[in-house]
Amino acid sequence: MAAILGERVGGRVGYRIRGEARRSADTRVEVVTTGVLLNRLLADPELPGVDAVMLDECHERHLETDTACAFLIETRQVLRPELALVAASATADVALWRKLLGGASDPAPAVASEPMRHPVAMHWAPPREQVRPPDGLRVDPRFLAHVAHVVERALADRDGDLLCFLPGAGEIRRVAERLDYLDVDIHQLHGSVSSSAQDAALRPGARRRVVLATDIAESSLTVPGVRIVVDAGLARRPIIDHARGLPGLTTVTASRASCEQRAGRAGREAPGAVWRCWSEVEHGRRPAQPTPDVDSSDLTAFALQAACWGTPVGALALPAQPAAGALEAAQATLRTLGAIDDDGAATDRGRALAKVGLHPRLARALIDGAERVGTAKAAEVAALLGLDGRGRGDDLLAE
Repeated sequence: MAAILGERVGGRVGYRIRGEARRSADTRVEVVTTGVLLNRLLADPELPGVDAVMLDECHERHLETDTACAFLIETRQVLRPELALVAASATADVALWRKLLGGASDPAPAVASEPMRHPVAMHWAPPREQVRPPDGLRVDPRFLAHVAHVVERALADRDGDLLCFLPGAGEIRRVAERLDYLDVDIHQLHGSVSSSAQDAALRPGARRRVVLATDIAESSLTVPGVRIVVDAGLARRPIIDHARGLPGLTTVTASRASCEQRAGRAGREAPGAVWRCWSEVEHGRRPAQPTPDVDSSDLTAFALQAACWGTPVGALALPAQPAAGALEAAQATLRTLGAIDDDGAATDRGRALAKVGLHPRLARALIDGAERVGTAKAAEVAALLGLDGRGRGDDLLAE
């Protein structure tokens, strides 16, 4: 946005993420993570100085986005009737969001915009041999070899740069190793790479580029020069890791809505092509929309945020209510941590845990551990515990 205005970031357009901000007195548009937005709402529900909030890519149904939406609706109802709320997406359930933001009797208006679209040729490329379905975070190496082969075929079939969607950093590294012999520039694009590496992936180069990306490139970024998309058809979604008592991740088939978003990346600037690594028949069996986080995630952090907010979960204007059993389990965990009282209200300890920005279990480990072993060591252990690894033992240092 700043580049479109011909300005530097931090002028009229700024941003804020945890631990970093670029803004000034001139800033009129501030891009923030949903975590930052939630913390701001909990600190001051009136959102002073804010005239409008846009929740982008609302179709992804991340739990933090759903929670922020519910808090914002209540803020508008009780404190700020003039506050403008916008839910934006290319593939959202429009009826759901119109009713949520405006009410059943007076749904919010829907504004449609037709983007410039170029034709995208569709290719179905399922594996010839049977491969194992994903198991947790593990993806069959034979399937990754098939994805690499499809990338080779697609490069030979059409000119232009190529964007390949894979579920995680591990799969990206393995496919990159298989493609290393090609006479192309290979870039890896996921949340763990440096800002400079991400910037390099977004800049056209002298040679053809192959960008291997997680769904960070599905809706958040446009990669210039891309004419080909290869989609592995997989995504990472949150689950409850009962063994650790912490949130975890699992690999699932991507929804049809997500696949549509990915395919559209091939036709942003010119006619393109998408290669899907599954069959057309299988595509019809996929879910239409991503599974909402509220149906599969650990709800402990959400339950603590709701307790700090002060409105019973059942009264929040959520797109979907959480399952009673999952919510009760989350509240039971919070009671053992001393974060809520017997009536479900947040305690002083709970409010302190909510400000840390970690899962309540890890926040307690960090705060209590700092008093026993020091801040640095407690932070290191909390960070290790927060990794979604699948080690073979209980010795963190050995893992």
